[in-house]
Amino acid sequence: MKSVALVFTSRKKALTLLRSSVDRFEDDDGSSDLWAECDSEDTIEAVGEALGRYYRVTRVEGDEHAYQRLRKLRPDLVFNIAEGFRGPNRESHIPIICEMLGLAYTGSDALTLSICLNKARTKEILGYHQFPTARFRVIAPGAATAALNSFALPALVKPLHEGSSIGIRNGSLVRTRPELLARVRAVQRRYHQPALVEEFLPGREFSVGVLGNAPAYEVLPPVEINHRALPKGANHVYGFEAKWLWDNPAKPLPILICPARISARLAKRIRDLVCRALEILGVRDWCRVDLRLDASGNPHLLELNPLPGILPAPSDNSALPAAARAAGYSYQELILEVAKHALRRKTRTQSL
Repeated sequence: MKSVALVFTSRKKALTLLRSSVDRFEDDDGSSDLWAECDSEDTIEAVGEALGRYYRVTRVEGDEHAYQRLRKLRPDLVFNIAEGFRGPNRESHIPIICEMLGLAYTGSDALTLSICLNKARTKEILGYHQFPTARFRVIAPGAATAALNSFALPALVKPLHEGSSIGIRNGSLVRTRPELLARVRAVQRRYHQPALVEEFLPGREFSVGVLGNAPAYEVLPPVEINHRALPKGANHVYGFEAKWLWDNPAKPLPILICPARISARLAKRIRDLVCRALEILGVRDWCRVDLRLDASGNPHLLELNPLPGILPAPSDNSALPAAARAAGYSYQELILEVAKHALRRKTRTQSL
């Protein structure tokens, strides 16, 4: 039986760190979003149980002790779901360790993970390759904001390198110049990083899950974000409140429509954009790609998530597992499929 190290960033440890940095992550409403991208015990347990069907599994916290633990374990495969605890390249920490130790691991490499976490760098690369993506500006802390004087409104303001809708709130959609400047300053102050100001696309919003590797990606049924399910008066922004506060397992919103009800033509356009983007950015094994339509109904890439959220329960409304279920995969089969793709890559590499 092959051995697998399941490496994660636990919510329990993240909350411990949160208590010493609450000023950084607490919003005006008193809620904190640091924990959002970290793994719940339910997720860690569900992934471990799935892998345990065919592998001998050891759980490893993806912290500063991970190097020594993995060096001692030397598993046949590292199943990486670790988001990392700190820094703009935190998602690359475990892949770098694995490469140093010569260990096979699931998912994209350190370069791809770091690029995709930096939303502006991703958009710059996509723009170079002539992908449609919303216009944007990056404003570093302390930098002049003159570039925003002519920026078209409404706009979305986000932290430059966060995931899981951290820093994206209902108030992130701004319609006036004073709102824009105030939100930029708030993001810079709260998250200690540049603010990304992005053109707001008013059309429908989709998430597309993908499994496998180029050139044979398996594109799962697209998921539409049902903005009509949001509370009355809320902006059509799938942000932190929509994912974590208004929608909860005890009272889930009908926020995901899967498969999305779209034309065959739009489905093909989305599929082609997604597969091209994944290949250009070197995404491996699995990913979730977010897109939104402009006022004319044309799809634009918002971001790529090569370390996607995988909350296990259907009531959690996690987009990739929802897409996998629509494609006929159980949660355990989804996890095992990712491991299978990673081990196939390992075998191909060793045969070269």
